[in-house]
Amino acid sequence: MLGILMVITAVLLVYAIATGGSDAAISANLMWSYFLLVFGIAAAIFCAVFGMIQNPAGIKGTILSLALIIVVVGVSYFIAAGHTVNIVDLQNNDFFPRSETVITETSVLVAYVAVVAAFLTAVVTEIWGAFK
Repeated sequence: MLGILMVITAVLLVYAIATGGSDAAISANLMWSYFLLVFGIAAAIFCAVFGMIQNPAGIKGTILSLALIIVVVGVSYFIAAGHTVNIVDLQNNDFFPRSETVITETSVLVAYVAVVAAFLTAVVTEIWGAFK
């Protein structure tokens, strides 16, 4: 399945490059990205639920992880909503509305936290493995 998804992604990438970034190619790539995002979220939820069904003892860890994600998104939202960021809308020669900039900044903050968490997890895992 992963191979098929990668081939489709490669074909769409080549299509976008070959057409010089035409509107049709960009639209197709954007729709494919949305599909992959929804598919990834659905797979993550399915695997989490399936894992909880198979191992009920792991429910505590799953609930703790979910609570941590909710806290990170919530804190990021309140930080983003706490100040105004003006993002230029070049198409309309104006600024984007506040609601859109808050969502955008929230997404950026969550991404920063995820990158730092992934980096720290990798470093700690390697150090832990070296001492074992």
